[in-house]
Amino acid sequence: MREQRTYSTDAIILKHSDLGEADRVLTLLTPYKGKIHAVAKGVRRPVSRKSGHLELLCQSRLYIAQGRNLHIITQAQTSDAFLALRQGDDIWYRTCAIYLAELVDRFVEDDTQHEDVYNLLLLALKTLDEDARKVQQQHLDDSSEPEHERDRSMLLLRYFEIYLLSCIGYEPLLRTCAHCDAELEPVVNGFTPSLGGALCPNCSQLWAQKISPNALKVLRLLQRTEWARVPHLRLDPRLHAEVAMAMHGLLRYHLERELKSWSFLEMLISLPPESK
Repeated sequence: MREQRTYSTDAIILKHSDLGEADRVLTLLTPYKGKIHAVAKGVRRPVSRKSGHLELLCQSRLYIAQGRNLHIITQAQTSDAFLALRQGDDIWYRTCAIYLAELVDRFVEDDTQHEDVYNLLLLALKTLDEDARKVQQQHLDDSSEPEHERDRSMLLLRYFEIYLLSCIGYEPLLRTCAHCDAELEPVVNGFTPSLGGALCPNCSQLWAQKISPNALKVLRLLQRTEWARVPHLRLDPRLHAEVAMAMHGLLRYHLERELKSWSFLEMLISLPPESK
């Protein structure tokens, strides 16, 4: 019998499902092996030493035995639990993180290396965790709700979406017309997911939704700027809705389906901050 090969890897837990009476199948995003599936045996038992290191959205260091069908997790150690994000009273940040994990799970194929996507998701989780921690501290200090942090996290979602599409080969066209390749002018242009981006006024008369110069400017900024250098923009709700609509149109087109977390996230956006 061929001996199982073992290896260690960092991983972010994207989702999990129960298997049998005590086991659990985990979907993991790793930097060098891509998205993989592995069994954590006995992890649902109260005495399991691995359970606390294999929670949803955690980043952990795993030791894995490569089986014929599924990998088997033999050891696990938490690298970053993102406790403020996962266990805080504010469900906004947790829902944002679940949405991003679902996006990655849908877009990234199994066993395909995507170190850039791994780093992107890790950056987003760390940012959301920091923002959630700030909100919790503000609550402890009995101060007002920091709406600006929520504005920042919504901008982070759009940043993540646009970079994820670029990483997997669906980079949106935002500077030249997706149909005639003409350079786009700072006027009301068109936008169509089926052609992958923006259209000039001549090409968008019959088959595209309109997109304002400011919305296109925000998308271009996010597409070409590292997150640490993105200005602390405070978009008015109408402008952010326009930017979100353009990105979600692209995501729906490429996925050919809705995401489970979309409707809940949109419902939270519509609520006043103190209700979230």
